[in-house]
Amino acid sequence: IKPPTNDSFVINPEDSGGLVLNVSGVFLDSTVEQHQYNIWLPGIGVAVVYGIIIIVGLVGNVTLMKTCLLVKSMRTVPNLFLSSLALGDLLLLVTCAPVDASRYLVDEWLFGRVGCKMIPFIQLTSVGVSVFTLTALSADRYKAIVKPLDMHRSRATLSICLRAGAIWLLSVTLAIPEAVFSDLHTFTTSHTNETFVTCAPYPHAGELHPKIHSTASFLIFYLIPLFIISVYYCFIARSLVRSSADIPAEGHLHLQKQIKSRKRLAKTVLVFVGLFAVCWLPSHVIYLYRSYHYDQVDTSLGHFIASVCARILAFTNSCVNPFALYLMSKSFSKHFNKQLCCTSPRRLNSQNSGRTNITTV
Repeated sequence: IKPPTNDSFVINPEDSGGLVLNVSGVFLDSTVEQHQYNIWLPGIGVAVVYGIIIIVGLVGNVTLMKTCLLVKSMRTVPNLFLSSLALGDLLLLVTCAPVDASRYLVDEWLFGRVGCKMIPFIQLTSVGVSVFTLTALSADRYKAIVKPLDMHRSRATLSICLRAGAIWLLSVTLAIPEAVFSDLHTFTTSHTNETFVTCAPYPHAGELHPKIHSTASFLIFYLIPLFIISVYYCFIARSLVRSSADIPAEGHLHLQKQIKSRKRLAKTVLVFVGLFAVCWLPSHVIYLYRSYHYDQVDTSLGHFIASVCARILAFTNSCVNPFALYLMSKSFSKHFNKQLCCTSPRRLNSQNSGRTNITTV
């Protein structure tokens, strides 16, 4: 994935040692037209990996949303934010992942000018929802741990919905320029002087635009949010250290459990942030490299392998959160298993009746 927009990397089937399958397609319009497609055979393996990511991500994120929204005891502030995060991941997996996989199979853009504008827009919206939701989660953990008296539980649900809606609105707004400027452009490979048409956010002309675009994307959708999250967690860590030092060795069992619960919640959010940072960094680095060397198309094997790994790693981030949460939370894993097996929500709620209302993730 070229973070966080569509990619102009192209596979040249003629350089693949004959590993190409020629397929004819017939399209019915006002006239009958036959079209030739060159399918790159090694790309089938890459597409299979994409297919696995899509299936696993759909199962995990749908089950996460069902668990957090249908089970009453799981409707907590962090879990409702995670539901919004899962929705953004689902959007990315359903729309952008199949399109990205197709680019390894055939040697041309298949989705027309409309698809060229919609896919980058959806992808950038999903990336924005992910990173801004993680920032909001970190801010929520900061308030819950450092300033617990400022938490207003009576309006928690309404506040979460408003904040989640604001995150989606911000992400959509920031993605609008991507839809406006993305288009089908003609590029030329440097070593063969062959031309090809692909979807890109700007034409292959000039150096300033790609540099501004890649740098702004890196700052807005990666570096600045992670810096803000880091500041929050510095305050959280300092508060937890002080709270632990102030608790007497004996007694105050309830307070000790509360601090332990806060640490667990903060750790969970931090793991999600770490996964996002690791999964998206290679994509940003590759995009920055291409943008600052935009006068030529890199067709080397090393660049191709790095691009494939970065794309797959970025899409993997959209399917790992439910399973990371599954491993870190016994409460969530129990409800996750029941929702995955389509257990009735009423039965789940009845099993939780009478329990104390403890914030869980």
